[in-house]
Amino acid sequence: MRSTVLWIAAAGLLGLMTSAEAANLPPPADKPILTISGDITEKNVGDTAQFDRSMLEHLGVVKIETTTPWYKGTVTFEGVPMDKLMAEVGAKGQKVVAYALNDYTTEIPMEDFAKHHVILALKRNGEYMSVRDKGPLFVVYPYDSEPELKSQIFYSRSAWQVAKLVVK
Repeated sequence: MRSTVLWIAAAGLLGLMTSAEAANLPPPADKPILTISGDITEKNVGDTAQFDRSMLEHLGVVKIETTTPWYKGTVTFEGVPMDKLMAEVGAKGQKVVAYALNDYTTEIPMEDFAKHHVILALKRNGEYMSVRDKGPLFVVYPYDSEPELKSQIFYSRSAWQVAKLVVK
């Protein structure tokens, strides 16, 4: 009985250590393409969380097939689920302000991420998006999945050329 209790206690401590180690965000190995700041708990460069492309892809990439007002026909986007990205940085806020390279900013309610399965897209139709083609990162909703998503409200939250996210 005593050895069972000790084993359970040791396994619990090991689980805590593994969770704590997993929570540590390594610094980017390559040039960062995304900086997250604000009300976050996980940081890797000063008081920010910075990600290079491979770090984002390592979080897990999903696909969305949808039409958009910016491209003809159905487009396939590949990217990181925003709710997963926010969990990775320990986001505690109610909204995220996305800042684009072209100085566009938009506020996105954090509840949108899980409710609507929003992604931070890295690829369009299998190709990485260049800055000239709305890249390197694009906030994308699955517009065809719900009629309400085909509206100016959600289109305006869909920032492209995203470089920075601030959690508030």
